[in-house]
Formats: sequence, C-alpha cells, structure tokens
Amino acid sequence: MPELTYREAVCKALADELRSDPDVIFFGEDVGEAGGVFKVTPGLYEEFGPNRVRDTPISEQAILGSALGAAITGLRPVAELMFADFIPVAMDQIVNQIAKYRYMSGGRLRTPLTVRAAQGGGVGFGTQHSQCAESWLASFPGIKVVSPADPAEAYGLLRGAIRDDNPVFVLEHKLLYSMKGEVAADAGPITLGKARIVRPGKHVTVVALQLMLQRAVEAANLLATEGIDVEVIDLRCVSPLDRATVLTSLEKTGRIVVVEESPSGAGWGGDIASLAADEGVYFLDAPVKRVNMGMTLTPYSPPLEDAAVPTTARITDAIRSVMHGYRRS
Repeated sequence: MPELTYREAVCKALADELRSDPDVIFFGEDVGEAGGVFKVTPGLYEEFGPNRVRDTPISEQAILGSALGAAITGLRPVAELMFADFIPVAMDQIVNQIAKYRYMSGGRLRTPLTVRAAQGGGVGFGTQHSQCAESWLASFPGIKVVSPADPAEAYGLLRGAIRDDNPVFVLEHKLLYSMKGEVAADAGPITLGKARIVRPGKHVTVVALQLMLQRAVEAANLLATEGIDVEVIDLRCVSPLDRATVLTSLEKTGRIVVVEESPSGAGWGGDIASLAADEGVYFLDAPVKRVNMGMTLTPYSPPLEDAAVPTTARITDAIRSVMHGYRRS
C-alpha cells in the first residue's frame, strides 16, 4: 500500500471527492494558490480552478454562512477554518443555523456541508491556537464531529464526511500532519459513527482520539511487558457516539480509562464515564478513570505545555491504577 503523510491523505481525499462529484466545492483562508497555512491543500487550485477551490476573506462567519447557503441550494461544500480555536467566532452560524436547519425544515432540506479545522497542542502555538474542539461541538444536536487519528483515517473519514448529508466537522490534529502511514490505493469513504478497536486486549479498555490515541497505544505496548493487556479504542467520532463498541469492550475488560486532550469540565470523556456508570455499571471492576488537562489552559511555554497535555507516562500510570480496583464477585 502507498505511504502518505496525514496532510497528504487529507489532500488526496479532497481531490478524490472533487473529481468524483462536480457539486463538491472547497474554500477557506489561503487554501487556493498558497496551498493552506499548513500546506495541506497544494495543487487543488491548479487542478480544479477558482470556481471550485476558492480563497475567502478572513471571516469565519462569512465562511460558514456561505457554506450553509451553498449546501441548502444543492452544492456539497467543504469549508476550512484555519484553526479550530476560531470556531467560537462563528458560533451563531453553527449553533442556530447549521445545526438546526435540516431539523427546522422537517428533513426536507439537506445540509451536506463539511468543515475542516486544525486543532491541538504540542507545537508551541500558545493558548489561543492549541485547543481541541470536540466537546464544544458535540453538545449541539444536528452536528457530527470527526477526529481522524492517522493518515488512513484522515483519508477515509474526510471522504465519509463529504458524502454525508448532515453537517460534519472534521478536526485534524496539527501534530499529526507529518505522520506517515499506509493508505490503500483502493481506500474509500469510512461511514461515520463507528469506533474501531486499534489494539485488542482483555484487562483494561482505553478510549481516546487523535494524538491521545497514539500515546494510548504506546502506553499499552509498554504495559504489555508487565502482563497488562490493554484494549485501545479509537472513538473516531464524538458525535455520533458508538456506545455499543465501548460497552462491549467494557463488558470484556471490566475497566475503562478515557484520555482527552482537553480540560476536564464538560469534556466528551465525561460522556464516556456517564455511559459506563449508567449502562455499564455492572461490568465495572474499578472506578472509571479520566486522563485530561484538568481545568487549565494550554500554556505557551513548552515545558508547561508538556505538563498540561496528557503524556504516555500519565496514561500508563492511570491504567496501572485501575488494575488495583475491586473485582466483581
């Protein structure tokens, strides 16, 4: 299988959808001739021209308002927000328009729009350019939220998002853009809302996304040398949430650790903990453990940022701690 970087996989997914459907259009700040601020979209402007790949003014409100208008009038737009941190600038369009338009039309109007945004810490961009946005968006019914963890996932999930008839936010982690991985030549869209088991195990379930998934796998491989067999789930989508995969794994292992690159307050990890306590309480051999940033902002200082964002060592310690919980009789 050919090897692509995460950014190349995103670009290939966009190009393949633009080629396969003339209704697909793509626009955002500096995405055209410049190829994107993270150099994710080079060559698209040259191949598809200014009518289908278009640079926009610096206005998140205009970008998302235009995307909604294009979607409800028959196109299939893909809009890029340079940083996920800028999502709140357009929150009225997102919360009161994009999320609700199909519902308020009684399902008669489709809203097939995709919004891409770069997110996450680890690159020293400071407090206003390092946040993860899953939990902001997942609280709004009507929006799907996708977080690819590797190049193959970035390719398949983005194509699945573009083909979905509902609004989808695809959040791409900045620190993963250079990550390399195999992407099958015949790979197609991935259906949204289905988690995947990245590493089977029998002692502890770990649920994570994106960069935290990579660190969870590292932790699981380290703990295997201690005889602790960890099952790692890539949640893929925070909304819709694949409750069945999480509960099936918890029933098998009896323990669960949730890893988030975000503050603890109102985080999506709380939804997983609630699911385990509500529907999986009789499976539990130990309390649910959450690993996250606590109630702190992302520091600019590299050492402080490293201390705030969950590390492989913190995840490893959390998994060890749940192994000492009570056991079912």
